[in-house]
Amino acid sequence: MNIGIGLPNTLKNTNRNLIIEWARAADDGPFKSLGVFDRLVYDSLDPLAMLAAAAAVTEQIRLATTVLIGPMRNTALLAKEAATIDVISGGRLTLGLAVGARHEDYDVAGIEHTGRGRRLDEQLRALRNHWEDGAFGPPPVQAGGPELIVGGLSDIAYARAARYADGYMHGGGPPRAFAAAADKMRAAWRDASRPGNPRLWAQGYFTLNVDYVEQGADYLRDYYAFTGPFAERIAEGLLTTPQAIHAFVRGYEDAGCDELVLFPTVADIDELHRLADVVG
Repeated sequence: MNIGIGLPNTLKNTNRNLIIEWARAADDGPFKSLGVFDRLVYDSLDPLAMLAAAAAVTEQIRLATTVLIGPMRNTALLAKEAATIDVISGGRLTLGLAVGARHEDYDVAGIEHTGRGRRLDEQLRALRNHWEDGAFGPPPVQAGGPELIVGGLSDIAYARAARYADGYMHGGGPPRAFAAAADKMRAAWRDASRPGNPRLWAQGYFTLNVDYVEQGADYLRDYYAFTGPFAERIAEGLLTTPQAIHAFVRGYEDAGCDELVLFPTVADIDELHRLADVVG
């Protein structure tokens, strides 16, 4: 199983210098992927812009949206933006898409929240067509376009990933939650008569400085405030010790995860170096 790390694009006090330093340090290893989150109504940096910046200062790490709210974006523009990042990165983009759960993001974008699942289905089909027919460029470096993964926790999401994508992105939680979702994803893959197996991605949250634990938990409570009381459970899952991270990684690996992206909850480059020491 590969271990990735998130860029701090949704964290306070993130700036140009930190993004560049973070991307370059992640590229040095042991991390295999660099993930970003997508929010509109939040004090955050745009995920595609952040991956474009990271693409320009890295050479080998995979760049991934984990995930992007697809239906909020014009499909033709998204196809061009994704192809551009694929070109800049030399073919290292994974485009993760989902419908998104926050109504306020859609409201501010001026896009209907209802019907977003149907629009994502149409978007996934259209992205492949844009990349393959060459009607407008640039042509992606990866044959057929960037790797596509789909997020979500419903049977519809698993079927969508099996029908249109290369894999699935799980939203986090304990390894047993991922194992259950992975079984459903594999079943949907077989039902769609897809060869081989889906690529299985997942994520978690960490802080490894004891002085940052409460700050990291507060960030998770704020970021997931829309879930109500469930935000506290997410905060309680914050990984704060090397032992907790080792157990989390082992659990996901045993459940068949291919790529586990661990996201920081505090914008401090030392957090990246601490995690590198733990998982390296």
